[in-house]
Amino acid sequence: MPDTTQPRVAIVTGGSGGIGRAAAERLALDGTSVVVHYSSRAATADAVVSTITDAGGQAIAAGGDVADEQAMAELFRTAADTFGGVDVVVHTAGIMPLAPISEMDLETFDRIQRVNVRGTFVVDQLAAQEVREGGAIINFSTSVTKLLMPNYGAYAASKGAVEALALILARELRGRDITVNTIAPGPTATPLFFEGKDEQVVAHIASLNPLERLGTPEDIAEVVAFLAGPGRWVNGQTIFANGGAA
Repeated sequence: MPDTTQPRVAIVTGGSGGIGRAAAERLALDGTSVVVHYSSRAATADAVVSTITDAGGQAIAAGGDVADEQAMAELFRTAADTFGGVDVVVHTAGIMPLAPISEMDLETFDRIQRVNVRGTFVVDQLAAQEVREGGAIINFSTSVTKLLMPNYGAYAASKGAVEALALILARELRGRDITVNTIAPGPTATPLFFEGKDEQVVAHIASLNPLERLGTPEDIAEVVAFLAGPGRWVNGQTIFANGGAA
């Protein structure tokens, strides 16, 4: 049985980003100790840690390339050495270069697949080995896999692979009381989303769902908190958190 007397420990990859930051801060509110992972924005990750610790929580920052198995193994070791183990892995890290399929150069395509697909595989592989009984692995896809918007071909392809990996891993972890799910956000108000879009485009995208607004990182963080904690009967699912857009 999982030890319920000690705080749960979470690794949040991409924890310096919009959704990752909100997820890290939300998990900390539940008393979870958090390892805030970053790729290049150490100062931003440190700011997330400060926000959590100033509120009385426990957090540290740790960097590394999600597609590098040695760097990610070190990330998991840091979590175990600092907090005693890992119960939750929230894998938000990813990139989203956009271009029509006919125009995207293959170097960019390969970079998307390396970060989004290989990165997920590396993190999930380690999570499957290290997450304790009663834990949760939460991957991130996108509602674009249903919306099928132009210019998102390479990105949507990478996230379709992420969904498949999570569904299979959930079945492979039979008997270990570890859930594996994927969150597929709709358009969410993060710097990654706003990059390269003018106000008219943003307004149009926001109008596509019945709630007629963009999601917020905090909206998505609530889904993370549910899957990381009370949502023990939800397993092997892709949850579309998009305001009803698809």
